[in-house]
Amino acid sequence: MGTGHEPGGEVRLHVRVNGEVREFTAPLTVAGLLQQLGLADRPVAVERNKVLVRKAEHATTELADGDQLEVVTFFGGG
Repeated sequence: MGTGHEPGGEVRLHVRVNGEVREFTAPLTVAGLLQQLGLADRPVAVERNKVLVRKAEHATTELADGDQLEVVTFFGGG
């Protein structure tokens, strides 16, 4: 999977999120991904290429073309 260059100079990333390949504009961090997925304000666990990404590192962990992520949301209830 190569990084795609769109007209106008945009670089596109192909990232597998929970088994589904999705396309995003680079650069993109884990925090930016969560924002785009509508999960920024929710408690989540994120695994990037089989390594857990701590919440404190979401804003500084940049994604690369071909990354594989698992995003798990937590729900309260009773």
